[in-house]
Amino acid sequence: METTRYRVSIDIGGTFTDLVALDEETGALTNVKVPSTPREPSDAVLNAMREFLWRAKPSEVASVTHATTIAVNALLGQLGLEIPRTALITTKGFRDVIEIGRQRRPELYNLSLQKPRPLIPRMYRYEVSERCGAKGEDIQKLDEEEVAKLGAVLKKENVKSVAIGFINSYVEPRHEEQAEKCLRRVYPDVYVTSSNRIAREHREYERISTAAVNACLMPIISSYTEELTNRLRNKAKIESTFMIMQSNGGIASSEVIAEKPVTVIESGPAAGVIAASFYSRLLGISNILSFDMGGTTAKAGTVREGLPEVTSEYEVGGKVHSGRIVKGSGYPIRFPFIDLSECGAGGGTIAWIDSGGGMQLGPMSAGADPGPACYGRGGDKPTVTDANVVLGRLNPKQLLSGRLKIRSDLAEKSIRKMICERTDLTLVEAATGIIRITVSEINKIMRIVSVERGIDPRDFTLIAFGGAGPMHACLLAEELSIGQVVVPLNPGLFSALGLIAADFVHHDSRPVLGKGSKEVGADLIEKLFVEMEEKTGKLLLREKVEKEHIVFERQLDARYLGQAYELRIPAMNPFSQEALKEAERSFHFTHKSIYGFCSEDEEVEIVNARVIARGIISKPSFPKRPKVYRDNPNDAIVSKRPVYMDEKSVTECPIYGRERLSAGDVLNGPAIVEQYDSTTVIFPGWICEVDEYGNLRVERRE
Repeated sequence: METTRYRVSIDIGGTFTDLVALDEETGALTNVKVPSTPREPSDAVLNAMREFLWRAKPSEVASVTHATTIAVNALLGQLGLEIPRTALITTKGFRDVIEIGRQRRPELYNLSLQKPRPLIPRMYRYEVSERCGAKGEDIQKLDEEEVAKLGAVLKKENVKSVAIGFINSYVEPRHEEQAEKCLRRVYPDVYVTSSNRIAREHREYERISTAAVNACLMPIISSYTEELTNRLRNKAKIESTFMIMQSNGGIASSEVIAEKPVTVIESGPAAGVIAASFYSRLLGISNILSFDMGGTTAKAGTVREGLPEVTSEYEVGGKVHSGRIVKGSGYPIRFPFIDLSECGAGGGTIAWIDSGGGMQLGPMSAGADPGPACYGRGGDKPTVTDANVVLGRLNPKQLLSGRLKIRSDLAEKSIRKMICERTDLTLVEAATGIIRITVSEINKIMRIVSVERGIDPRDFTLIAFGGAGPMHACLLAEELSIGQVVVPLNPGLFSALGLIAADFVHHDSRPVLGKGSKEVGADLIEKLFVEMEEKTGKLLLREKVEKEHIVFERQLDARYLGQAYELRIPAMNPFSQEALKEAERSFHFTHKSIYGFCSEDEEVEIVNARVIARGIISKPSFPKRPKVYRDNPNDAIVSKRPVYMDEKSVTECPIYGRERLSAGDVLNGPAIVEQYDSTTVIFPGWICEVDEYGNLRVERRE
């Protein structure tokens, strides 16, 4: 019997779908890149898998991990992903909670402001008689007969999914559990989301909104995972475990995700930051800014002390302004997300001239079909990729080692027609202008995850990946005064590597709501921690994680009494009265480091207890290469071509083949490094050295 040996990861991007397979016997990585199929994403997954199976047998695949954007696409109304009919059952008098929301206006002075359309229309929001008090006591018992009658109505109305969100169910979930059982007896085929299982925290609007989003996504994600699993089995003969990346940077089995699809809304972008976190530990670089630029978007994240920054506040389906999610414009979700900022500045983003004669970029993208004009597939709008072709920074003949032919004449034609003829710019000036606007847009999102978080980017290393990231990394680093850039070995497939490096992760929380050591006993908090660890530990065991590989991290949400929002602080294990006092001291310190002051005489309120359960998996290990120390090695040059490093001068620039470079090689800018999945542009004033792992370390000359 053959043994399994490959861990396969597949990341679907807007333009390309990437596959990386780790051979657990040798540590070698196999890379595959195929065009994405936006109308049917699973087609690209199968295409990538079929190409990989030319080199391996289906029985050798141990696991498949996948990152997907289907959840967020459904909430954004992508064609073909209509949200199925969903209902909400809530406490009498609270039918309109998800529509009233908070007094948060995304546009403060807009008198004609339109709030986001409720995911669940009012006609499908139902009230039942029940009420628990703030301490979990029964004020009014649940009327199960009323729920049963409601179940018959939902079945008749062909409602596919139901969210149950009762007031104070975060303290005592008994009524929600009773309602769910009653509903399933009457209507067994309906999908059900109880709010206490998704976000067991106070604030009824955010909790019920999270449950509503989850309920809307359950039929879509369940169908998608089931269909993809079946296609992998039937078409590719893959019988292995199927996992999906979550927004928190951890992976989970497809069965778990089918129950909690709200956890995968930012599945794809999270993988890149996890890969950057893995590289942080591999290279011994504590602080990293991750810069992921693909065909459709650019994304930025932060890794501090080897750990990705995480946020618990997120809104999906809302507006984005300069990389920031506009609060109050979308649907709130209470779940940990990798802290990311994103903008529509990818290789396929379209440049255009506005009515005032100014050049603009995006948000429209040429995507995978038809793609940039230079792809020769019918696109005629100028894109960032076309600008790089015109400037000579991108190969004017071919990409993907010859599998993708490039038409530089079509790139020039698109820029002349759409930009030059509408302005007084020359072809080179127009192309340079497109790149400058692109870098400026990306600079904004980089500042959001650094400067606006109290981080000095000059103290960080920029890791550039995605197919287009290394082309613009030096320009971006100059804007942010960053001194070092790292380009990984396979930048175009780097996010897929993050899927292989990710651990299993599950989060759980319980409400506390007490004044620290005065009202909350350490024994109570310890009991909550133990309950959560047992629950999340069972999930990991169900996912076949060995017990000795399971670790738990304890946290508390705390605030000064009277504050509206909390800070997250670590908690000791086991949790004692002394640990509670230490948590209070930690809160004062954290508050001062973030806000610049603390009030040690003020009472500290413990709001929530949290547990993060991790199932640690083995990480890829890369062999170190002996350094040879060569300056500008001639035998690594594959060609030379004229390249515009700015609009004023053209340089006969050496083009190096990445596969020909050896550890220790030093390249002085201007220079270009080409490889299968990306192109790195080393600008004048920068110097590049290949490290022992094959990464490009690009630094500014002193």
